[in-house]
Amino acid sequence: MMKAILALEDGSVFHGTGFGAPASACGEVCFNTSMTGYQEILTDPSYKGQIVVMTYPLIGNYGVNTQDVESWRPHAAGFVIRELSPVVSNWRADASLGDYLQQNGIPGIQGIDTRALTKKLRVRGALNGFITTEAMTDAEAVDRARQWPGLVGVDYVKEVTHKLPFRWDEKDEQSASFNLMRGLQVAEPRQVRDPLPAADIPIVAFDFGMKYNILRRLRQQGFQVQVVPATATAAEALAYRPAGIFLSNGPGDPAALGYAVNTVRELVNTGIPIFGICLGHQILGQAFGGKTFKLKFGHRGANQPVKDLTSGRVEITSQNHGFAVDPTSLPSEVAVDRINLNDQTVEGMRHQRRPVFCVQYHPEASPGPHDSTPLFGEFRALIEKR
Repeated sequence: MMKAILALEDGSVFHGTGFGAPASACGEVCFNTSMTGYQEILTDPSYKGQIVVMTYPLIGNYGVNTQDVESWRPHAAGFVIRELSPVVSNWRADASLGDYLQQNGIPGIQGIDTRALTKKLRVRGALNGFITTEAMTDAEAVDRARQWPGLVGVDYVKEVTHKLPFRWDEKDEQSASFNLMRGLQVAEPRQVRDPLPAADIPIVAFDFGMKYNILRRLRQQGFQVQVVPATATAAEALAYRPAGIFLSNGPGDPAALGYAVNTVRELVNTGIPIFGICLGHQILGQAFGGKTFKLKFGHRGANQPVKDLTSGRVEITSQNHGFAVDPTSLPSEVAVDRINLNDQTVEGMRHQRRPVFCVQYHPEASPGPHDSTPLFGEFRALIEKR
């Protein structure tokens, strides 16, 4: 049993029990309201540079497995929970949450009042923090939190993107939906999958910190997906002769990604169909001529309500972002077609003259509801129409 400390830049200190790696880390402390999906959250590259607080009180009861990861490694700086389940009970589990964090060098803390911490973050906004299992005074821990420079102006994308281009799932072994064959005896039940359609439409996906379930969803729609690094140029992307361009999610401040904005602006002007998610949405907003700003405490969880202003339909969505597009900065040729019903921020945009659309949330979920999954089919229909 390790003692652990979570210190915030405002001077608050929380004492608890450490789990995972005996280590220290700085990051922006933010909260996620999802009840499940902690493994997907930890491996989401958008959490680079952040210490994640889970608002649901009991975490870890189903362990972790090698199939549900969302990236090539966990990216969260630290993990904060109320209580770590002492039991791992799931037939797909490969390890416990504590072992997984230890293997990846990530410190965790349990036994603190996560409700009080969440309320503080809602009032004050996201705060820089420091988590440690080392022996140190409260004052030293607070000082470490205050010294951390924060997320604004920082480019974390280059740290999480795949460095080389690659073709996603060429052998069709990773993309099909998992299928539990009830009542049947199968040698490898974790490998039973639904059939996939033919991959008949080539697209290029920019990896700004892409979740793998996005790639799975694209393949399930019949896309042949060529992934390129965040730093790829428009010419390099178009050399693959894609029928469409996809822009992924990712971490950090979108205003620090001038190279990506310039590339995307060039691609928009070619007239090729483009679909963006989360950071891809924010990059498109800047490519259109708009600006982004930092939210007070961000949107992170699997229960965010979004209204489609065209149809009036409300989607319950999965989200993870700390920045948003300023609607007053957008040109008239860009329509805001979705808003967040909690704070009215922009959740979707569509270009009036170009085949380009984007959303601020995660239609691939993982974890979360599936209300927005049809957006991947809409991207295919947009390409087929042209």
